[in-house]
This record gives sequence, C-alpha cells and structure tokens, in this order.
Amino acid sequence: VQLQASGGGLVQPGDSLRLSCAASGRDFTSNYALGWFRQAPGKEREFVAAFRWALNREYVADSLKGRFTVSRDNAKSTVFLQMNSLKAEDTAVYYCAARARWSLDYSNVRIYDYWGQGTLVTVSS
Repeated sequence: VQLQASGGGLVQPGDSLRLSCAASGRDFTSNYALGWFRQAPGKEREFVAAFRWALNREYVADSLKGRFTVSRDNAKSTVFLQMNSLKAEDTAVYYCAARARWSLDYSNVRIYDYWGQGTLVTVSS
C-alpha cells in the first residue's frame, strides 16, 4: 500500500484546510483502517482521526471533535481530513496511515502498517 498525503500549507488562525490521503496498491473497499496523526516539533505523534472504510465511519479525537472531520472519495481511494477553525496549536506535520484490518485500537500509532510521507500544516498570523 502506498499513501500520499497532501494539502498542507500556511494558514491563519480561524482558517480551514483540507488534507488528502490517496491510497494505492490495494483494494480499499475491504476492511481497512485509515488513520490521521500529527506530530508537532518536540512532541510525540498523536492521534487525530480514524476512518473505517467499510462502514464509512469516522472517529475523531475528542479534543478535535467539532472542528475536524473525515470523509472519503470511493472512486479515488482517497480519504480527506477537513480541518476548520484552525489554531496555532494545530501546527504539525500530518500523517496518514493504513492498516489492512480494522481495529478498535485505532488511535494507537503502533498498529498501523503503512504510512504516508507527511504534510506540514502551519497555522500562524
């Protein structure tokens, strides 16, 4: 599986941004788990959201609910992370990850087998 994350950039506080994670190499209509994580300078990688492809269901970190949502484009095997009302503390490199089987431990960075290269999001005035 190859994952290509894109869509990062420099935005101002309060702006919105949509990240994309394009997957290739496997059939994403199966029971895949897609995860979004982020890592700020000097901090550990943290869970942002997960998406259960087979059920079209999102799971967003509690601290980000109401601002971040996840969706998909079936035809393009792409998952999107929509980020609204961005804050300076959202500044980080955002990574998408995949696992061939859904897991209830979806917020655990260690369960994912495939990772994209990361895309930088900078929120600054």
